[in-house]
Order: sequence, then C-alpha cells, then structure tokens
Amino acid sequence: MEEELKCPVCGSLFREPIILPCSHNVCLPCARTIAVQTPESEQHLPPLLHPRSSMPPATAAAAPGPGASAGSAACLDSECAAGGGGDHADKLSLYSETDSGYGSYAPSLKSPNGVRVLPLVPAPPGSAAAPRGAGPASSSLTCPQCHRSASLDQRGLRGFQRNRLLEAIVQRYQQGRAAATAKCQLCDRSPPEPAAVLCEQCEVLYCAACQLRCHPARGPFAKHRLVPPPAHPGAPGGGGGGGDGDGKGAGGGRKLPTCAEHDLENYSMYCVSCRSPVCYQCLEEGKHGKHEVKALGAMWKQHKAQLSQALNGVSDKAKEAKEFLVQLKNLLQQIQENGLDYEACLVAQCDALVDALTRQKAKLLTKVTKEREHKLKVVWDQINHCTLKLRQSTGLMEYCLEVIKENDPSGFLQISDALIKRVQVSQEQWVKGALEPKVSAEFDLTLDSEPLLQSIHQLDFIQMKLPPVPLLQLEKCCTRNNSVTLAWRMPPLSHNPVEGYILELDDGDGGQFREVYVGKETLCTIDGLHFNSTYNARVKAFNSSGVGPYSKTVILQTSDVAWFTFDPSSAHRDIVLSNDNQTATCNSYDDRVVLGTAAFSKGVHYWELHVDRYDNHPDPAFGIARINVVKDMMLGKDDKAWAMYVDNNRSWFMHCNSHTNRTEGGVSKGATVGVLLDLNKHSLTFYINGQQQGPPAFENVEGVFMPALSLNRNVQVTLHTGLAVPQCVKQPKLPSN
Repeated sequence: MEEELKCPVCGSLFREPIILPCSHNVCLPCARTIAVQTPESEQHLPPLLHPRSSMPPATAAAAPGPGASAGSAACLDSECAAGGGGDHADKLSLYSETDSGYGSYAPSLKSPNGVRVLPLVPAPPGSAAAPRGAGPASSSLTCPQCHRSASLDQRGLRGFQRNRLLEAIVQRYQQGRAAATAKCQLCDRSPPEPAAVLCEQCEVLYCAACQLRCHPARGPFAKHRLVPPPAHPGAPGGGGGGGDGDGKGAGGGRKLPTCAEHDLENYSMYCVSCRSPVCYQCLEEGKHGKHEVKALGAMWKQHKAQLSQALNGVSDKAKEAKEFLVQLKNLLQQIQENGLDYEACLVAQCDALVDALTRQKAKLLTKVTKEREHKLKVVWDQINHCTLKLRQSTGLMEYCLEVIKENDPSGFLQISDALIKRVQVSQEQWVKGALEPKVSAEFDLTLDSEPLLQSIHQLDFIQMKLPPVPLLQLEKCCTRNNSVTLAWRMPPLSHNPVEGYILELDDGDGGQFREVYVGKETLCTIDGLHFNSTYNARVKAFNSSGVGPYSKTVILQTSDVAWFTFDPSSAHRDIVLSNDNQTATCNSYDDRVVLGTAAFSKGVHYWELHVDRYDNHPDPAFGIARINVVKDMMLGKDDKAWAMYVDNNRSWFMHCNSHTNRTEGGVSKGATVGVLLDLNKHSLTFYINGQQQGPPAFENVEGVFMPALSLNRNVQVTLHTGLAVPQCVKQPKLPSN
C-alpha cells in the first residue's frame, strides 16, 4: 500500500495532498513546484529563461545553476509561503519558452519516481504583479502521472480540494509503521528492544538499558533532552502528519471538513454534475444551484458499495495472480529439478557412449592383435620351411661338388644318375612363389571413424518424449445419418513432435475398440456405421518414441432413422435421377437397377416409394440388394437381391429367380410401396398402400444390404426416407449395451 501513499513528484508520503481534476493526488508543496504560468507577452521572463547574453548581471548572479537541488526549490517555496506571497507562489512558476503553456525542463530537478520538477523562480523584488505592459497571464498545472493540464483560477492551488481522507490514511499508516519500527538503535539483541526515549540532540532512540549504558544523565549528556519515542518517524515529540494549514490535525478527533468556498459551512450534499461535495450555501448562491444534487450520506454509501463491488473483481484477479505466482514458483522448482535430472541423464548418456567406445576399442584392438599374430606365424612358418629347404639344398650342393672333384669315372657314373635326379627334385621344390612372402607387412584393416565423428559432432538434444494427450474438439464432433465426424487437436504449448494419430472406434455395442484411421489429419469422418447405435471413440498420437496416451472417450449416437437417396454413382447408365436423386425412372424398356446411398447391417429400417407414373402395366421390383448386384435385369433374378415385383393386380417375392408368395393387390399411379427391413429378426416385409403383402417375404437375411429398385421407362417413383417404423409393425427397441 505504501506506493499508493507516495507523492508522484517528491516520492515521499503525501503532505497536504490535493486532488487534481484528473483524480490523481499531489502534495501541495510539490504542486507549487510544478505549476506553470504562461503570460501573453514575455517581458517578465524568469532569469532561467533569459539568454545568457541578455541576462542582467544581477539577475544572472541570482539565478540558480543547473545543479540547484530540490532543497533550494523547497526553500523558495517556504520563503514564498512565509513572506505573505502564498498566492504568488500558488499561481506562479516558470514561464514557457515557447508560450505553449508548459514549463521549461532545462534545468530541472528529478523526483525519485522519475517525474521532472521545475525549480521555483520568485518574482522580482518589489513587483507584486507582472510589469506594466505585460498582458494578462494564465496559470496551469500538469499532472505528473497522466500529463493532463488543469488551469488555475484566481484562488490558485487553493482552488483544488484537499484529500483529507488520504491525509488521514497516511497518518494512520505512519503511526502503524512507527509502532512497528520504534526500536532501540543501539541494542545488541536480536530483535532490538522497544525504544524508551529519544534524545533530541543525538537524534537516537534508546531502550532503558542502552540509555543507562550509553547515554547517562551526567557530563555532556546532562543537558540533552530526552523525550518519549515519536508517534511516527521523522517527527520528534509525536507530531507529524499533514496539517491543513489552519492548525487542524488530520488524525482522530479532527473537525468535519468545511466547504472550500464557504469556510463556515460543512459539506452536506453531493453535486452529481460536478461530482464533488457541496454545502448549503453553494446550492443557494453558488454555481451548483441548478445542478442535480443528492444527499451526501446516500452518495457516500452508494460509492462505497460501488468501490466494494469493484474491489471484489480486483480481489478475484489478485487471488488468481497469487495462484499464478505460486504456479510460477513451482515451475521454477520444477525447472531446477528437471535441469538437474537432465544434467544427470546427459552425463549418464555420455558416459555410456564413452563406455561403448571403450568396449569397441578393446574389440578392435583384439582384431589387430589377432591379425598381427597371424601374420607373424605365417612369416615364421615360411622362415622355418625356407631355412630347412635351404639347408638341404646347400648340403646337396656341397656333396655334389665333392663328387665332381673325384677322378674315378666308374664310381662317378655309379651315382651320377641318382645325384642328377636329386638335384632336379631339389630344384623343382623351389617353384614359382616359393621365394615370395605369403603375407605383407601392411595390415588390411581400415577403421572408418568419419561417420562416428560426424555423429558425435551432430550429437544434440531432440524431443524423445511421447506425444501428449490429444484434446477432442467436441464442438466439431457430430453425427449425420450413419456416419460420425471427429475432430481433435494437440494441447497448447506442446513441443513434442507428432508424426500421426490413431483413431479408434468400438462396434456400437460396447465391444472392443478397433483402429479406423491412422494418419496426420486431425479431422476424420467414418461412414457405414449402424443406425440407432451408440459409439465410443478415442484418439492417440504417436511419434518415433512411441504411442502417447489416449484422449478422453467421446460418445456419439447415430441417427434413429435412415436418410438416403438413390445413388447415381452405382446406378445403371439407363437410370434417370431427378429431384435431388430422390426420383427415379429409366430410358430403357428393359428393367434396370438403382441402389440407395445407405447400407444396413443392423437395426430396423423402413422406407417408402411413391409411384408417380405407371404406364402399360410394367413390373417394377422393390427390395434390397448387395453392392455387387447385377444391374441390367429385374431385381431378384440373381442371388444378390431380395425383392417384391408387382403389376397392377398381384405381387410376387423373388430371389435367385424363384417366384414365391403370390399375393393379390397391385400398384397404380399414386400407390405407395413400403419396405421394412428388420435385421434384428433377419426378415424383410413389404406393404402396398399400408397393407402388408402376406407374411414376411424372406427370413434369415443377414449381411450388409442397400435399398434397391428395378424399373423401366414406363414407371417413375419417388423415394421417401427418414420414416419411423409403422406403429402396427414397430418392433420393440432393444436395450442398448
């Protein structure tokens, strides 16, 4: 609250606060420092605004320099107020350099909150008004907070109302703060003892023990005056607090505020037009006589109630802000903990990489060692083998040389053949390659470390977390006929990558979920579901790290009845459709088949066909068929359709070209044929103009079927769907799983 009690100019607690027209407050002494007077002519310019070359020497000597302090301005303010020049100080400040109504900001002082304050310039000695020849002057005050200007009337700053309520709150705040802070200033204890006395000369607060020890009543201290601690800081003797200039305190027991224009009258009414309290005389003879006024007490209670109501909203926001701050502080703690966890995880992962590299290094060194030992063994084996052969060859050579030296021909010839063979054999042992090394000194081991180095250089953080839970957009989820549409999105502020989604749907009977869509889209429509069924759907996201958690389950109810039309995409080319594919005829005299756009595999369904045109007694057929029915012959002649064909007198049931259940009653123009497909009982029943055509036409009908019709150019029918099952044949609704 202390910031609300500080003046925006001086930065201290308010002293004699006044209310500006913009509803902001400012100290009365501070208001004198920022008031600006703009004359019509600039004959009487303050010394600060005169050019240095044109300033009189005396004036230049008296002008404060750029370093003039706030104390100088306050001193000037005090002198003006004490010297009987209060009105002059209220109405006069610096003149404008450009005659714009705003004071010069060079030089200037600066308050603690950054508002620039203009130093006061007194009027020249002996002049109570502007010099002769100067035009009329107007004074204004610029709010230091919103910078809106307000003109001053002949009363000057005294024309603004005193904010006595704020003054009282400031005094209570000072007293409360003093009670909490009036502690001994010399205590070694923690916390310090309450102060017992204040020395006016030393300006130090003492507790009883510190007074006896540090401030005895003898010697130089004997003449010091000891008084009780102040009622609030900075005011010895318990004074302080904003007086109102009339010697009346603003604290408890203060007199009721009097009217600013009528000093003897108390405020009794509230002027709604001027939004200010007024007295009785203001209504009788003042400018408020014709204004709308209300009782002061009633308006006081009304505004208090409005303020309390507004405070409730602020209180709620403050509560939300506190909760948000708690959330942010918890977030700070989580960030700190997660940071430590990630650091530990990073160190562990890097250590694991180093361990893996060390293990791989040992494996590679083992390979090198094995290769080296193999090469050494091969070379040593080759050395030993070559040494043995060389020794044998050398011995044979020496022996042969000795034999050649002998001069006995007969003896030589006895052994010469054998020696020649031995020498030849020995020579053959040195075949080509025998004197070449079997291995090279080079190692055929090349370590390709470049990919690993690149991987190490590219080693960085990636999102390894699973994707979050998708949020189903319920406002976009809907059902139409026997199809459902689902939409979802990822939560805000989610940075985990998503590669796709998996949408799952149950079977409409509360059975197991099955995947019906896998992809990147966030909107999916599933067709071909059961009518009048309740489906549960859920979705989950996945990325390279795995599959995230499921979303909440949404429940979707398909339509109770089927709405469909004839299907132009699957109809025979001779079929002609109109009326938004609800009316069908044919260009051929041969029967052609057209199917409906709906497919049924469960439930009870009923639709009707109105005969718009019936010429030359044709035999149209009505019924159901599978998607792959033959479309260039009458419905029911193959095994893919179940139908009732009818002329103007009779009807027959037909399946696989088998005619059964001949029944009297045909069709004509304007007739209505009803088809009832009960897949719960696996039966098919036909009606003509509301009359059932015999028993159920077919039983044990199972599978997926589509409404079907065959006709030629002599017939035109219109399809009517979305119909409830006729009451006379309506089946009881099965309990939902």
